[in-house]
Amino acid sequence: MPIKSDTHKMCSAIRGFKVTPWIFYFAVMLHLSHGQTTQNINVLYVNEEGNEVADRAIEVAMTYIKKNNKLGLSVDLKRVVGNRTDSNTLLESLCSTYQSMLEAQAYPHLILDTTMTGISSETVKSFTSALAIPTISASFGQEGDLRQWRNIDENEKEYLIQICPPADVIPEIVRAIILHQNITNAAILFDNSFVMDHKYKSLLQNVATRHVITPIRGKGDQKAVEDQLVQLRKLDIVNFFVLGSVANIGTVLNAANEISFFNRKFAWHAITQDDGDFKCNCRNASVMFVKPSPNAAYQDRLGTVQRTYQLNAEPVITAAFYFDLALRSFLAVREMISDGAWRRNNVTNYVSCDDYDEKNSPKRIGLNLKKYMNKESSETPTYGPIAVLSNGQSFMEFQMQISAVAVREGASDKSTNLGTWNAGFNNELMLVEHQVMANMTADVVYRVVTVVQKPFVFKDDNAPKKFNGYCIDLIEKIADILKFDYEIVAVDHFGTMDENGKWSGLVKELMEKRADIGLGSMSVMAERENVIDFTVPYYDLVGITILMKLPETPTSLFKFLTVLENEVWLCILAAYFFTSFLMWVFDRWSPYSYQNNREKYKDDEEKREFNLKECLWFCMTSLTPQGGGEAPKNLSGRLVAATWWLFGFIIIASYTANLAAFLTVSRLDTPIESLDDLSKQYKIQYAPLNGSSTQVYFERMANIEARFYEIWKDMSLNDSLSEVERAKLAVWDYPVSDKYTKMWQAMKEAGLPNTLEEAVKRVRDSKSSSEGFAFLSDATDIKYLEATNCDLTVVGEEFSRKPYAIAVQQGSPLKDQFNTAILQLLNRRELERLKEKWWNKNPERKDCEKADDQSDGISIQNIGGVFIVIFVGIGLACVTLAFEYWWYKYRKGSKIIDVQEASHQQRHHSQNKAAFAKGGGSIEAKEGAGAKNVAGLYSRPRF
Repeated sequence: MPIKSDTHKMCSAIRGFKVTPWIFYFAVMLHLSHGQTTQNINVLYVNEEGNEVADRAIEVAMTYIKKNNKLGLSVDLKRVVGNRTDSNTLLESLCSTYQSMLEAQAYPHLILDTTMTGISSETVKSFTSALAIPTISASFGQEGDLRQWRNIDENEKEYLIQICPPADVIPEIVRAIILHQNITNAAILFDNSFVMDHKYKSLLQNVATRHVITPIRGKGDQKAVEDQLVQLRKLDIVNFFVLGSVANIGTVLNAANEISFFNRKFAWHAITQDDGDFKCNCRNASVMFVKPSPNAAYQDRLGTVQRTYQLNAEPVITAAFYFDLALRSFLAVREMISDGAWRRNNVTNYVSCDDYDEKNSPKRIGLNLKKYMNKESSETPTYGPIAVLSNGQSFMEFQMQISAVAVREGASDKSTNLGTWNAGFNNELMLVEHQVMANMTADVVYRVVTVVQKPFVFKDDNAPKKFNGYCIDLIEKIADILKFDYEIVAVDHFGTMDENGKWSGLVKELMEKRADIGLGSMSVMAERENVIDFTVPYYDLVGITILMKLPETPTSLFKFLTVLENEVWLCILAAYFFTSFLMWVFDRWSPYSYQNNREKYKDDEEKREFNLKECLWFCMTSLTPQGGGEAPKNLSGRLVAATWWLFGFIIIASYTANLAAFLTVSRLDTPIESLDDLSKQYKIQYAPLNGSSTQVYFERMANIEARFYEIWKDMSLNDSLSEVERAKLAVWDYPVSDKYTKMWQAMKEAGLPNTLEEAVKRVRDSKSSSEGFAFLSDATDIKYLEATNCDLTVVGEEFSRKPYAIAVQQGSPLKDQFNTAILQLLNRRELERLKEKWWNKNPERKDCEKADDQSDGISIQNIGGVFIVIFVGIGLACVTLAFEYWWYKYRKGSKIIDVQEASHQQRHHSQNKAAFAKGGGSIEAKEGAGAKNVAGLYSRPRF
C-alpha cells in the first residue's frame, strides 16, 4: 500500500541533503522494517465440548504464529464452546461474542468451526449462512449432510467452506475393503473418536452388502461387548469392522476371543486413527489392521512442530489436521486482505443477531475464500496437503497402511504388509500381497437345516459333511457356483403351524434366524411362503400316492390240480377204475368179443384182447389227444367206451376252461387301486406321516368340507329366504362330498406314524393286501421305497401335486443367488443326471422279480408240477424196466429156453407129428398135446 509512495518521497528528500552513505542505508532499512507490517485478523473460533484435540491444535497454531514473525500475521481469537445437544445456549454464546466484536469494531474476518456433528454443528452453520460470515468448518459430513448449508448458492459456497477431518474420511476404507473382498455381510462398530451418524446410509450405498453400523457398547465393559457380538452373530454376520482407538479395538478383540469368534468363519478388521498397535489377549487371531501412515516428505515438519511447539495431542493425524487447517485458513485471509480482495468484495458490512430479519443478510459477491485456500502456501503441511474441492469432498490427503497381524497367546506373532489406501472417496486398495489379502476374508459358511429322508438326504459317516443324497449333491453344485461352504444339521420334520400360528421344525429354524437354508424334499405351500421364501423349484411337481404291501399270489407246483376239488378228483379216479373193470367184464363174457370169438376176427389186422390191463390202458389213453387205440369188438364194450369218451370230453373241457380262469383270477386280485377305493373300505387302515405336508393336505381338505357343510346348512336353514329360494335349496342328499372328512377321521383313529421307519414297518406287518395298513406320502418317497423293497408297491395315481424347492429366510439375498444357480444347473441338465443317479442307478435299488400281471403267461411256480409228473413217470418206467428184466431172467425155474434148443424141439415135434400120422393116431389129439407143451414154454399171465 503506502509503502512504495513513502519510499519515493523519502528518496526525494534525501536528494536535498548531503548525508553520508551509512546514514542513508540506515534510514532506508529503518523505513523498510516499518513497511513489513503485521496483518491483524479477527477470528471467531467455535468448538464443541469433548473435542480437546482441536483445542490443543488451535492453541499450538496460535503459538506458532506468534513465534514466527515472518508470517506477518497477528490473530485475535475469540473462543466459543457449545454442547452437541444444546443449540440455544450455543446460539446465545455465538451472538453475544459476535456482538461484542462488533461493538469493539473488531469485525470477524473468519469463523473457524471445529464442531463435529449434531445440533451444535447445525447451529453454527445456520449462524454463519444467515449473517454471511466467511467460515472454514471441519464438521463431519458429505455433500448434503450439513442441512443448514444444503441450499446455499454458488456464491456462498466460495466462502462457506467445509473440509472433512481425517476421522470422516477413514471409514471410507470399509467400503473399499468390502468391494474388494466381495463381502456380503458386515458389522461396523465404532467408538466416540469416529462420527458415523451420516454414514448409516451413505457408507455402503449401492453396495449389495447386508450391514449393521452400531457404536461399541459398554465404554470398555468387555461383557457388554460380548453380548453385543453374540447378538450381531444372530443376525448372520461374520465380518466385523472395528473403528476406534487401539484401546477400544483391544477390548472388542478380547471379547471376541472369549466367545470363540476367531476362526475361519469370521473376519476381523481393525481401523484406527492412532499410530500405535493394538494389544489383545487373543489365543489365536488373525486381524486386518489399518492405521495412518505419515508421509515421508512431511515427517521432518511434523517432528519439528511436535518437539518445538508441543503438538502432542492424540490422534496425531487429527491434531496435525486441525493445526494445518487453522494456519492455512489464517494465511488465506491475510492474503485476501493484502490483495485488497476483502475490501473490494464489501466485507465490511455486518448485521448483528438482533438486527437480522431473514431479509437483510449481507451479500458477499465474489468473496472467493476457496481460491485462496487452494493457493500454494509458504508453510509446509504438517501431515498432508489439504485439497479444497467442494463441501463434503474436501479433505487432507494421507495414506492408510494395511497389514495382516497374527496374534498368538496374547502377543503379536507376525505382521504382513498388505498394501496401502489413499484416503478419499471411492478410492481402491493398492495391494502388494493379493493372496494374503484374499485369505483375510471370512469363509462364507451357511447353516443348513434338513430332514433326513432317502434318497434326498440321509446320514453317511463316510461323506465329507456326514450326509449324502440327492439334495446334498445339489447343494454341493450350488456351492461350487456361488463359492460358499456350509454346515448341516438335521431336524425331525419340515414344520407345521399350530392353532396359534406358531411354527415348528425346519420352518421355525429359518424364521428364528438359526439357519440360513432349508434343504430337503420340502413342498412349496402357501402358508410356508408367508413366513419364509422359496427358490425356484429344483424338482418336478410331486403328488401324493399310496404305499401298500405287495399282494402275495399263492403259488404251487401242482396248482393245476387245485382247479378241481379233491372230491372231484376222487370221483374221476373211481369212474376210471369202474369203467375199466366194466369193460373187462363185458369183454370177458360177451360171446362177440375177440377173446371169445377168435375165428371170426382172425383175418382182422388189429386183434386186441381186452384183459384188465388193456382196459386200464384204454381208459387212460382215451383221455389224451392220442386216443385209446382199437375199441372193443363187442357192442356192449363199445357202448362202455363211448360213454367213457363222452365223460372224458366233458371233464377235459371243464378242466381246461377252469384252469385258465383260475390262474387269471388269482392275478387280478387287487382290492385297492385308487384313493377312492381306499376311502370306501374299512379293513385297511391308512395314514400319512405326522407333521408332513400330506397330513396338512388331508386335514385341510377335511376342514374345507366341514366349512362347506356349515355354509350349506346356513343357507338351507336361513329364515330370511323366501319360500321359493328355500325350495331351491331343498334336497334329500348333501350336495358336497364328505370323503376327506371320513378319511381324516379314519387316519386319526388309525394313528399317524411319527417316522418313516414306523410307517414302513406298519405296512410290512399287514396280513395281506386286503387287510392291514396303507401309507400315504409324497410320490418320490413312495417310489424310492418301492425301488428298494421288493415287498412294497405303489398304488393309484398321484394327486395334489406340488413342487420341491429350497427354503431360505424371508427377504434373504440367497433367494436370488440360488435361483440363478439352480437355473444354470437346469440348463446344463445336471438335475436330470442327479435323478438318474439317485433313482435309476441307486446302489440300494433292488432288482425285484416282476410280479405276474394280466399280460404275463403262467409262471413255472404254478405249472411246474407237470414237469415233475414227467420225471416221476420216467422214473417209474425205469424202475419197471429193471423189474421186468429181473423177473423174466431170474424168476424161479429159469423157464427161458435157448433159441437153438427151441428150434431143435420144434423140428423134433414135426418129426413126431409125421410118424404119428403114419401110425393112424389122432392129429388133433397130438396137436393139442403139442400145443399144451408150447403153451408151457411161451405162457403169459391170464386173468
